[in-house]
Amino acid sequence: MKAEYDNYRKQVRRDRMAVREIAVANVLRALLPVLDAVDRACEHEPITPGLDGIADTLRTQLGSLGLQSFGEKGDPFDPAFHDAVAHHVSSDADRLACTQILCLGYRVGDHLLRPAHVEVVGPPRPEEDPHLGHDTEI
Repeated sequence: MKAEYDNYRKQVRRDRMAVREIAVANVLRALLPVLDAVDRACEHEPITPGLDGIADTLRTQLGSLGLQSFGEKGDPFDPAFHDAVAHHVSSDADRLACTQILCLGYRVGDHLLRPAHVEVVGPPRPEEDPHLGHDTEI
């Protein structure tokens, strides 16, 4: 009887943690447009002490809830985390890489809240062998 009660308590604790993680992810997802607006204001407006304080406080509080941004120039392109808005071909490229970050991506823990919107550069596709037909399997 005691073992069943312990298992029940552990299950309730796991369920509560799962509900908490989902709730935090939903709140953070709803606040991403606010964070984007503050970031745009910081990029295009003169930085005043008030704007700087708001931006720092917002980033600190969202970070304390586990919000992590990702997406940097030079990152290898990963379709699970990046949304390619444009693709450029370069003979100098040896792999797909992010060349410009148009919109940062965000995650909390293992939950992807929004993929990063990026421009990608990659190598040209290998030329198709003219001796192979399109219907031929290799």
